[in-house]
Amino acid sequence: MSDEKEKDKSQGEAADIIKELGLLASGSNFKSDVQYINIIGSIEGHSVLPQDTKATKYEHLIPELIAVEENPDIKGLLLVLNTVGGDVEAGLALSELVAGISKPTVSLVLGGGHSIGIPLAVSADYSFVAKTATMTLHPIRTSGTLITAEPTFEYMKKTQERVVDFIVDHSNAKKAEIEEKMNCTDNMANDVGTLLFGPEAVEMGLIDSLGSLTDALGKLRSMIGEK
Repeated sequence: MSDEKEKDKSQGEAADIIKELGLLASGSNFKSDVQYINIIGSIEGHSVLPQDTKATKYEHLIPELIAVEENPDIKGLLLVLNTVGGDVEAGLALSELVAGISKPTVSLVLGGGHSIGIPLAVSADYSFVAKTATMTLHPIRTSGTLITAEPTFEYMKKTQERVVDFIVDHSNAKKAEIEEKMNCTDNMANDVGTLLFGPEAVEMGLIDSLGSLTDALGKLRSMIGEK
């Protein structure tokens, strides 16, 4: 009976992990040497978002990404994104972690990979975007109290440079084109920036290929085999 209780407890914990993080837990019946991580909704950073907002908590993903590197049973990572963006520093932190993984990594943008979701998409070794997905390039935003002093605007400028430089370093997009599309005023009715459809993101070198889940998994398996 004790073995059955332990089994039930393990299955319950696995179900809780899947429900909370959207991850396939090692304690579940599904066995794979690939870790699947999804980033959905808004990326929550240092501030807690309202309860009615679908969010991905970056502090939950940090240990999962470290586990990809540390766990010898995990051979690669598939990062699935459908995000509106979110906290810039949290998004960059996760992007740097993904980029620093020595094992093969592939990202797949479904639905949308907007704002700080773009650095996350390009942080993988190879990136895919669905034909119907969209990605928004725009200047960084700020919320809360804004001190209208020169250092404030200088800090925001440097933060945007961090984002742009990361995208340039991890994709085939040109810095000048990224900045041009970020500051475009005639593409979006009530905003500054550019809404890119999947084929456009590939054409400018932001994303490597158009593709689906099968394409992303096939590429990742190929990379694992080569490694």
